[in-house]
Amino acid sequence: MKIEFEDQQEKRAFYFLLAFGFITLLVNIVKSFIVQPKEQYLLLTVEMIAGIAVIFVPFIFTKFTGLIFPKMVRLYYWFFLWIAVFLGTGLRLIIIVPFWDKILHAVSPILLVAVGYAIIGYCLREADFSKISPWLFIIMGFAFAGLCGVFWEFWEFLCDSIGNMNLQRYMTEAGQPYVGRAALMDTMGDLLTNTVGALLLTFYSFIKRNDPDYFKAYAFRKAK
Repeated sequence: MKIEFEDQQEKRAFYFLLAFGFITLLVNIVKSFIVQPKEQYLLLTVEMIAGIAVIFVPFIFTKFTGLIFPKMVRLYYWFFLWIAVFLGTGLRLIIIVPFWDKILHAVSPILLVAVGYAIIGYCLREADFSKISPWLFIIMGFAFAGLCGVFWEFWEFLCDSIGNMNLQRYMTEAGQPYVGRAALMDTMGDLLTNTVGALLLTFYSFIKRNDPDYFKAYAFRKAK
């Protein structure tokens, strides 16, 4: 598997995340020996190994598809892994910081909007980007992120229905179900946060809409 970077910024981001991942892995390995019960830290150790592995997903994707993740999509992807896997799960910030889950719901749609741009850009790879309406990218990127957010809530609903995992926070930690609007607050809060996150990149893209190279930079491209 060949690892190539577009510039030094991307290279530094990759090796920073890789080093941070190994540090987080080491922290959880040590805790599995000194903290009781140790089972949760053994599980976290496995999760951190998996987290380090998924850092390489863009390069694995290129190997099997021949398509290269654009730089911006890779940076968004690695940033999300950093806050979700290593900070959120590995260092337990999702428990320490009450609103950490909402931060993840705000950042993930930024990545998804970028992926939407990448897909559209690849589909239009033969076209002259200067002649394509920027609204095509803006609307489709925003819609793609919104749709993924809805499917994620479907996934949480399925997990709650089958495994009673309380991912949608429809009951208290003691198992007491919420009633009425209280039972909807987490799901609606996640969808609202997802929409706000998608709007952040959408608004920036609106500002850059007259630069044809802006959307082209997001497009998947064929490996040489």
